[in-house]
Amino acid sequence: MPHFPVDGESSGATDPTSAIKIPIHETEAARKARLQIKTRRRRYLELHPEYFESPNLELADPLLYDRMIRRFQTTAEREAEGRKKGYSGVLEADIMRSEAKVDALAHPDPNSPLTYRRDAEGSIIAVEQDEEDRPNNKEEGEDKWREVMEQRFLRGEDNDFEYADVDESEEYNDHEEERRNREEKYFDEEEEEFIGEGEKTGETGVQDY
Repeated sequence: MPHFPVDGESSGATDPTSAIKIPIHETEAARKARLQIKTRRRRYLELHPEYFESPNLELADPLLYDRMIRRFQTTAEREAEGRKKGYSGVLEADIMRSEAKVDALAHPDPNSPLTYRRDAEGSIIAVEQDEEDRPNNKEEGEDKWREVMEQRFLRGEDNDFEYADVDESEEYNDHEEERRNREEKYFDEEEEEFIGEGEKTGETGVQDY
């Protein structure tokens, strides 16, 4: 699994809201614009939870999907998913999953929670390097999958998604947060004005009342 950097990880860290690198000295305007994009993308996902149900999302990380979602699916659920994808979609997913397993076996990723090996029958199987990374049930698997896909979306790594439709739209602003910010600014200004009035002094240096 790829490493997901966080804000302030280094001068070359990847911004979690896009593929653009964060400059060492980020201006206030640039910081606000970056955070606004992150807010709008997160708001989009809140309003469109169906994003996580897209059949194409499996192809973003077929090995992770296999470990977090497919392993807990019943036969009926896999058949229903297959009908939704169609024959070509199922074939593409199977091919990509097989190729990804071969590549993972040949080129182990030290940052991945999974390591791959062949079993007695020659099949490539995944084994968690840390038992804590193993989902114990369907709900845990779905939560882990959704979390990874959400961070991928916020970083701007879904190449099939038109991010401009969200990043440039005020429709996805967090209006509740904007209201809170306006209120905080108002009370801060009121407090500064009050403190300024209270600092008036006479010649003795003692406040006059």
